[in-house]
Amino acid sequence: MLNDIKKTAEQKMQRALEALKNDLAKVRTGRAHAGLLDHVMIEYYGSMVPISQVGSVNASDARTLVVTAWEKPMLAKIEKAIRESDLGLNPANSGDMLRVPMPALTEERRRELIKVVKSEGENAKVSVRNVRRDANDQLKKLLKDKDISEDDERRAQDEVQKLTDRYVTEVDKALQVKEADLMAI
Repeated sequence: MLNDIKKTAEQKMQRALEALKNDLAKVRTGRAHAGLLDHVMIEYYGSMVPISQVGSVNASDARTLVVTAWEKPMLAKIEKAIRESDLGLNPANSGDMLRVPMPALTEERRRELIKVVKSEGENAKVSVRNVRRDANDQLKKLLKDKDISEDDERRAQDEVQKLTDRYVTEVDKALQVKEADLMAI
């Protein structure tokens, strides 16, 4: 019973950390990488699909992405979707593929992106703390129902707190890595 609560809490905290890492991967650094366009959706025969399902995305060099559509008519739709995304990119259509140059990040833009990253990190920490609160509420309910002793409840709360501290530290580490990545010129 106690182990189930702790295991569930750890799984939820792990998911919060994974979600943060996915969100951080979408925040653009100065380098081009194919994952940058993963969340851009294209209308394909009536349904919205990610770019990876209608074409291939490759980094031709550190500052340029190349998008090749599997069906030639899709190129215009892909170009429009990239332009309208929140990434601030301007693709160039060269007939059979799109070249997406990565503009150099200004100091001001880097600072804005760091604020976005810190905000994402704070959201992840809040998620981890909410998981802790839920686990502690479950422990208190077990104590109230006399299913566990006060000592067991106290020990379990301490273990949940240690889990929380560990995941908050992991979030901080992920943020430090991303900030250093953003500030690298």
